Amino acid sequence: MWGPIRTLLRLRAFLRLVFLLVMRRCLAVGALIVMASACSSGSSSPDSTSDTPTPPSTLYAPAEGGTLKWKSCSGDSLDPLQCARLSVPFDYNNPSKGSFSLKLVKHPANFRTQRVGSMLVNPGGPGFGGTDLPENADSYFSTALIDAFDIIGWDPRGTGESTPAVDCVDNYDKYFTLDPSPQNEAQHQTLVDISKAFNDECEKKSGEILPYISTNASARDMDMIRAALGEEKITYFGFSYGSELGATWATMFPSTVRAAVLDGATDPTSNYMQGGLDQAKGFETEFTKFLAQCSANKKCPFYNNGDAEGAFDTLIKELDVRPLVVSKSRVSVNQAIAYTAVSQAMYSSTMWSELEYALAKAQKGDGSGLLSLFDSYYQRTPDGKYGNELEAFNAIMCLDDPGPKTVEETDSYIPKFLEVAPRLGISFTGGYSCVFWPAKPDHRIEITGKGAGPIIVVGTTGDAATPLASSRKMTSTLEDGRLIVVTEDRHTGYGSNDCVGTAVDNYLITTKVTFAEKAC
Repeated sequence: MWGPIRTLLRLRAFLRLVFLLVMRRCLAVGALIVMASACSSGSSSPDSTSDTPTPPSTLYAPAEGGTLKWKSCSGDSLDPLQCARLSVPFDYNNPSKGSFSLKLVKHPANFRTQRVGSMLVNPGGPGFGGTDLPENADSYFSTALIDAFDIIGWDPRGTGESTPAVDCVDNYDKYFTLDPSPQNEAQHQTLVDISKAFNDECEKKSGEILPYISTNASARDMDMIRAALGEEKITYFGFSYGSELGATWATMFPSTVRAAVLDGATDPTSNYMQGGLDQAKGFETEFTKFLAQCSANKKCPFYNNGDAEGAFDTLIKELDVRPLVVSKSRVSVNQAIAYTAVSQAMYSSTMWSELEYALAKAQKGDGSGLLSLFDSYYQRTPDGKYGNELEAFNAIMCLDDPGPKTVEETDSYIPKFLEVAPRLGISFTGGYSCVFWPAKPDHRIEITGKGAGPIIVVGTTGDAATPLASSRKMTSTLEDGRLIVVTEDRHTGYGSNDCVGTAVDNYLITTKVTFAEKAC
């Protein structure tokens, strides 16, 4: 989600955006408690026999009043970053139930005389905090935007340093490294049991807030932030899942939308399972490209005499039988970890070389490269700690669109995943967390963007997580969606080149857009 990447700093910023923001949009491995399809929006599967609650009203009266007390984040008078807290209710219909304290960070516009207003920004997820974007605004946004806007990011309810935040488990190895292709009923039952165990821990530690962290609720928080800033209309820039959040907000509060950009957009009409199938196909397409370019290049570490495809197929089978021991203190590198490593690299072609070396090392019995990619995917720190992004991701997703209500119905889609993604499809199956989720769903509203004015959607041709077709669907679903198509193998397009950067910047600053679709 994170014109060309001109400097090493910019490259590092992009990779950080990929690792910290983009990757969290879709945790696309079956070893996960949740399936990658959980990243999709929409209502429950149309094939489901479960009852689908009536979506909430799509139009709300804008909030009024409120204040924010900004202060230096660091205490250094030379540091431009300012921090604040905003209290929002657990339940807008019953404020007495409790409240969240949202953390906000502001990067003030560089030139106050040129200031256009405030721009809310969200990196995606769901489950990721958004304060990293203003904290590193120079890395993520153009000079033109930094000069013109107070860039304001916040940690949405249940995430980051907003309180209370979702917390479930400390050690991910136990929950996210199980065999995604069980060979017998006992192994299958282990997948079911671990999903239940994960949910039990979530309910034990965070049960009080689990019903209240849906996308619908976060969209209402956005309007509270706008009101507290004292602005009748506000600008928004959202990446990946941030497109879903932004489209939800624009549909709920169209009169408050000054301008909005949705980069790496999902299909708002999709459902739990169809979204997963679309993603599986997207990841398979990018991985097929990866293997083909390796087979065609003798310098590729995983060249294997021009048969990288066959070498991977052999390796993944061997890992199922003989996982690779990297450390006595860590789980052995098995299929689940390998699939996670592949998914990590498919978010951007800038990471393909790392995967080439990791696969080549694994062939020789060294799984450290794959484990490193796995750890990067889950943001594991050197001391073995994790943030709460995955827990929050799961909790929000299960509220927004829980999908099938039974293990059997979930499993019935396995053949479809294998059909659209012969190599990676199995890694999108085996997650049952939402089947047993303890909180009642709060299905995301129907997206229309009616009355919000023109909204720019950015899609890339080689996006595994949110395929271009999804961004096209978001564009057509919005009342006045305008599409920019970026030719790149990566998730999200802003920052790829001057074409998309200039088009997005000009629109955000002036609110004028002259195209229905633009190729970059």
